[in-house]
Amino acid sequence: MRPWPADPDTAPARLAVVTLTLTAFRNYARLRLVLDGRPVVLAGPNGAGKTNILEAISYLGAGRGLRGARLGDVDQRREGATRPWAVAAVLDGPHGRFEVGTGRDGAAAVHRRLVRIDGKPRSGPAALADRVPVLWLTPDQDRLFLDQPAARRRFLDKLVAVLDPAHATRINEYERALRERARLLKEPGADPDWLSALERTMAETGIAIAAARLLAVADLTRTAARGIGPFPAAVVAAVGKAEDWLARCPALEAEDRLAGALAGSRARDAEAGGAAHGPHRTDMAVSHGESGLAAAALSTGEQKCLLLSIVLGAARIQAEKRGFAPLLLLDEVSAHLDEDHRRALYREVAALGAQAWMTGTDATLFSVLGEGARFLRIADGCVYDSA
Repeated sequence: MRPWPADPDTAPARLAVVTLTLTAFRNYARLRLVLDGRPVVLAGPNGAGKTNILEAISYLGAGRGLRGARLGDVDQRREGATRPWAVAAVLDGPHGRFEVGTGRDGAAAVHRRLVRIDGKPRSGPAALADRVPVLWLTPDQDRLFLDQPAARRRFLDKLVAVLDPAHATRINEYERALRERARLLKEPGADPDWLSALERTMAETGIAIAAARLLAVADLTRTAARGIGPFPAAVVAAVGKAEDWLARCPALEAEDRLAGALAGSRARDAEAGGAAHGPHRTDMAVSHGESGLAAAALSTGEQKCLLLSIVLGAARIQAEKRGFAPLLLLDEVSAHLDEDHRRALYREVAALGAQAWMTGTDATLFSVLGEGARFLRIADGCVYDSA
């Protein structure tokens, strides 16, 4: 494989971490990496800290990180002492170099995450959605198609948020209204006007969420159908009442239907908690484009290839719409992939101009990348350049 990028004059615009600094982040008291924008291979034994580096990079974007951990769980703990974690990075983007800093606020009474962009405080992680799109695939997601709908919904919303950065803000707004409505329903004599206002907010943001999902799954299915090497074409759908209403009627009517359904289920929701209706109950359905089989019916290896097809498809769409690919975090990506699929993955990463961070216990599985990647060896929480 030719070094990446093969031709600097024709290479696509890129988003790449060029400096990464971790402080008190899990097993790293202090780590500083200086990089050159190429894809990065982190090789080493299990438990050495490879995934921790990927998790740190995931915090450069919006959301709760690739493990979905509580903020306090990321802190380094040594000899009975706890230090709040921090991640800082310098990134090259299509519009120039910029800095991102994030970490747990150690002074706050409750755990909250601080964000700075170019040294200026921002309101929260959602501010990173537009600047640092990040996609990841981890071994925990290998059973995604057999998991509960909530896991697939979170995966879908992560894809949507990369393609539509405002999606993360909509999700946050919807979930705040959902929580506030649930709290009010538990109170005797809750104000019906206030409940109606919350339900209207849930309806408006909920249908906007559904619209973004429907657009994304249509784009993902079309992109997969164009072919990504030997990876199977995925047919992706968002399955839920909100999406169904929106597909069959105008948006304003869909909002009215959702608001009416919420109002009609107050008694049941007060007893059961949560809400019986809304986009928080949507599932992501995936099938194999050629055989038509549901993803859950495929072998473990086929499911892994289908997931990679979806993630690579989302990266393609992002690159086509915004002119640069997201950061790709691919943990233990070589598992279940034969040589043809590994080579196809590396070719797609090179074609996208993406900075992919890939981990594995066996560095030789990535050797075809040659000078097209930066190879680092991880051992006992230390990072070394591989010879």
